[in-house]
Amino acid sequence: MSGIEKVQLEHGADAEGKLVIIHNQPIMECALDILTDLVKHKTVTLKAHGDSIPTAVAVANVVTENMMKGNAKIVNIVVDSESSDGKFGPLVSIIKITITKTN
Repeated sequence: MSGIEKVQLEHGADAEGKLVIIHNQPIMECALDILTDLVKHKTVTLKAHGDSIPTAVAVANVVTENMMKGNAKIVNIVVDSESSDGKFGPLVSIIKITITKTN
């Protein structure tokens, strides 16, 4: 794993496989890390908040369209929002993109 991933990605267990929190970082570097996770796990879920959402969408597209070329697909996209400061703080948008290996 790259040094940037250790600082900018937080990994956790998800019921459907691997959960990866995406922060603003280089798209190709993150895509390579996700590709590595797809080798180990059949399913990887990308989760991003606010300004990191475009990065997560780009990473999902690069992995499924360019790197895996038909061997992986996006099976679920959830768009939501949550309060940033507890119950009464401003809302922050969230996206969860689930990618699964097909072969």
